[in-house]
Amino acid sequence: MANSSNYKHKVQQQKTRQKQLNRSLSIGIIVIVVIALIIAAWPEPEPEPLPVSRMGSDPALGAEGAPIVIIEYGDFGCPTCRVWHQAGIRDQILEEYRDRVQFVWRDYPVITAQSPKAAEAGQCAFDQDKFWEYHDYIYEQTRSLGVDNLKAYAREVDLDGEQFDQCLDSGKNKAKVDESMQQGFDLGFPGAPGFVVNDRKLPGPSMYETLKGIIDEMLAVQ
Repeated sequence: MANSSNYKHKVQQQKTRQKQLNRSLSIGIIVIVVIALIIAAWPEPEPEPLPVSRMGSDPALGAEGAPIVIIEYGDFGCPTCRVWHQAGIRDQILEEYRDRVQFVWRDYPVITAQSPKAAEAGQCAFDQDKFWEYHDYIYEQTRSLGVDNLKAYAREVDLDGEQFDQCLDSGKNKAKVDESMQQGFDLGFPGAPGFVVNDRKLPGPSMYETLKGIIDEMLAVQ
């Protein structure tokens, strides 16, 4: 009888310990879930607003104050934008017209889910005065626009990697990208690229002959 009583007592102790363990695990799980929900609901710190001067600054090539200003609304995730760039049309125009033309970039990241962050990356490169090196590298050397890739590309074009990473992670230039994208929407561009030559809107990729004809026409009446 004594052995039987001891056995029952041990079984009861094991059950009690198991209940305590289960209760502790349940409490632990609840605590973890609550913490996770708090973290998920906790608002991320908003980046400092960009100065008005920065909001009004765009990457540009060519002569400041040129009589002809060509604005490209482009997307780093856009295959057509990539083909247009690789055709060398921008460089042809700048080479032919020199101080009579300025070429400006504005972000229109509407093609892929990764495009907006890639646009921010371009603006982070602009903050280090290397937008065009970064722009050209993406269109000529890359395909993926994941955040880790965007950071790696910054190092390939000799940007300050730590400064670039902080800029991209903070969302510092999101407001600038959003403003440029809204301008593209307001112009009614159905996709990227879209162009504006002075006050003339050109949806879709513009071939060299098209741009040349418009530029020559505008220069002739000035």
